[in-house]
Amino acid sequence: MSAKQGSDKAAGKTKKFGKGEREIPHHSQKAKKYYPAEDESKPRKVRKSIKPAKPRATLQPGAILIILAGRFRGKRVVLLKHLAQGVLLVTGPFRVNGVPLRRVNARYVIATKQKVDLSGIDEKTVEKVSEEGYFTREKKQDKQGEEAFFKQGEKPEKKKVASARAEDQKIVDKALLKTLKEEEHLLAYLGSTFSLRKGDRPHEMQW
Repeated sequence: MSAKQGSDKAAGKTKKFGKGEREIPHHSQKAKKYYPAEDESKPRKVRKSIKPAKPRATLQPGAILIILAGRFRGKRVVLLKHLAQGVLLVTGPFRVNGVPLRRVNARYVIATKQKVDLSGIDEKTVEKVSEEGYFTREKKQDKQGEEAFFKQGEKPEKKKVASARAEDQKIVDKALLKTLKEEEHLLAYLGSTFSLRKGDRPHEMQW
């Protein structure tokens, strides 16, 4: 017992001071001459887990949506698929209202009661468009030296759409337009732009 007590005394004690810990040596041991001026920072334990985004009940594939923000605000589009993190894959179609295949945040759309049958659309093309790297921009090679200096006054070059993306757009739109033509006034409805005028009450409107 005496041997154990002697070893415990020699070991000293560890006490907590605020966020950190310090060793308090036994009186028989020599105390440390220097202590750290600041407590060592420890990474916080994050208890929140990333939960998958739950789409609204009205945001079903085939539903016609109204975009509320961005370049195509006010346009009516067709919802094709739900993507990760609450993003939606939509199309105009491009030939009807100029909206290409693009991703839209679910917070900035209004879902209408009108729906379109998507059974004729090629699923492989939709899966291809849904991939992560499909919408990433290509890195531009900046012009350097004399060539860049003399090009300053010229008009900027027009953006060229990749041929593969244009082909995917045609495949999706071809099947979708065939379905839209079967229903009267649906093409005109998608081609029109939504807007509010003086006296309109959006909270009383039926979508």
